[in-house]
Amino acid sequence: MTTLFLLILALVAALAVYRVTATRAHAGVRDSEGRRLSGGAADALRIVPVTVAGVLLLMLVASSIRVVPVGHALVIFNTLTRSFRVASQGITYVPPVVSSTQMYDMRRLEYTMSGSQGEGRKANIDDALWSPTQEGLMVGIDLTVWHHLDIKRLADIHQRIGPDYEEKIIRPAVRSVIRLVISEYPVMDVYSARRAQIQDEINRKIKMLVEKDGFLIDEVVLRDVRFTPEFSKAIEAKQIAQQSAEQMKYTLEKEQKEAERKVIEAQGRANAIEVINKALAQNPNYIKYLYVDKLSDKISVIVSDQNTIMDLKGILGERK
Repeated sequence: MTTLFLLILALVAALAVYRVTATRAHAGVRDSEGRRLSGGAADALRIVPVTVAGVLLLMLVASSIRVVPVGHALVIFNTLTRSFRVASQGITYVPPVVSSTQMYDMRRLEYTMSGSQGEGRKANIDDALWSPTQEGLMVGIDLTVWHHLDIKRLADIHQRIGPDYEEKIIRPAVRSVIRLVISEYPVMDVYSARRAQIQDEINRKIKMLVEKDGFLIDEVVLRDVRFTPEFSKAIEAKQIAQQSAEQMKYTLEKEQKEAERKVIEAQGRANAIEVINKALAQNPNYIKYLYVDKLSDKISVIVSDQNTIMDLKGILGERK
């Protein structure tokens, strides 16, 4: 867009110069008495090729100036010298005619592979990475790769791979490492227990695989783990069974504790009876004492048989 603007500006300037020059030439040159001298038309014709040459020169200069946006880099290949040059952000000179160029985004880029509709680089298809686990069960992995290019290796990347390096390098490398790592873990480790460890291992292996060629991996993030419908139902049934087992275990433990409590209570009663029996054996009147102890405080005298009248106040006084 900037180059096109410069070309248009150069063309307008050249046409303006030509118009002024031609007007003056057409008017001719006058002598001291104001008479027009001949040669104006001829001078105008001689100016035409000069003006055209100037316009072409301005267009050539304008086409050789390129503006590299912020966060980008321009790879310039000189077809005469067969050499590469990388220009970073800003204004740079590109030799016209003999140069071919390619712009690269040097900022951190995102490459997402997902099975969710509308997500990822291939949003119209299921792009999740399906891989077998240690048991041979298939799991789908949704992930995002954050990466950027090494500007020191950019010319080499352009020469060997080209601008579609994500599809040629990043995607195949990630798919290969995912299948290699996931196959070493049981399915439940992938789902929950060791997910962070698996993500760290994937990061390490992908970096080892691609960074030597100038592709810098910032982070690989496991976004989601999905299972086949059959396995999802099996997991749900297992969780329900585990919850039932936990509930049963809780009930049994509760009943066992209640039984233990009753045993302890019964043992305590038996011990109490044994103590009372020993006390009765040593003092038969102890049973009378227990009987009186349970009576109301309002009762002071009781007839125990036809010949005995018990003074409760006296008995209770003795107890005190």
